[in-house]
Amino acid sequence: MKVLFLVQKEQRAILDRLYEGISASCQCDIRWLSDDEQDDLRGYFSRHVKVKEYDRILFFLRFKKEIRQARFIAQVPNLVILEHDAYQNYIPCKYTGKFSAQYRRMPWARVITSGAVVTRRLVDEGFDAVFVPKGYDQALLRNENRERDIELAFVGSLRSVAYSGRKAMLDSLAAVENLVITRTKSGEEYSQTLSRIRFFVSADVGMGEYMIKNFEAMACGCVLFAYDQGEEENRALGFVDMDNIVLYSDLQQLRDKLAVLRADSALAERISRNGQQLAEQRFTFHAIGQSIVEAMRAPLRERPALSPWQRLCRALGLSR
Repeated sequence: MKVLFLVQKEQRAILDRLYEGISASCQCDIRWLSDDEQDDLRGYFSRHVKVKEYDRILFFLRFKKEIRQARFIAQVPNLVILEHDAYQNYIPCKYTGKFSAQYRRMPWARVITSGAVVTRRLVDEGFDAVFVPKGYDQALLRNENRERDIELAFVGSLRSVAYSGRKAMLDSLAAVENLVITRTKSGEEYSQTLSRIRFFVSADVGMGEYMIKNFEAMACGCVLFAYDQGEEENRALGFVDMDNIVLYSDLQQLRDKLAVLRADSALAERISRNGQQLAEQRFTFHAIGQSIVEAMRAPLRERPALSPWQRLCRALGLSR
């Protein structure tokens, strides 16, 4: 299978190993598109792409740029869209419902999303959606076997409106526990910091799926406290409460379980070990890349033929 893979040239997350995981499982022509190139996909395709050379064309671009170019994107054959932010379709934010609206304009495209429940909801709406979770960069992040001299911490951003629930939960915890909230540079500093944390508090409140930090913290040997996204999501990921992860649904439950683990270091060590093992077995970017390629292999939906009027408009350059 020959795949044209279009990704963002400038992105906060370091996803090179994910791209390598995809490339290792198919014949992959990966292109890094600048902001300007993402703004003009029609122009980029006309200058640089021969669509007939590819079995699949995979988009992993900025959604806010894609929605402005839906008419053109709907013309791209063998289209697959990889989307890590589709959870915003179902939470109160500026993109509520907009992913569904976008996909209704190209219902023959396959959408690969990173939440099991989000994927099911898209399927229920009639879309060709497939679940492949987020993961972590196995080359950058590992258990460094350092002294865990930070007992309770969160590492990451609280700035986005989508993170308002996260911020509120962490602020409420910090008011009653000695919680460290910090940020680090990506890569080695981040890995070393995670390896110093005994209990990592993830607070993906109201998001409906588990963000990448959960898998990163598990891989680095933290005991992961994660806001519970529900039985369906946990079952899809293999998360088992108090076995390979610690799930909570409110502040008091978090504190109660924290007290149990403070008093039972053997249980905390077992959860840490099982969580790390799960991450290393299922959630490396190498494994996730393979899963993405497998999600692309099945035949795509038939795309309706153009009407004579649509063909004439396209020939005259009137369609957008």
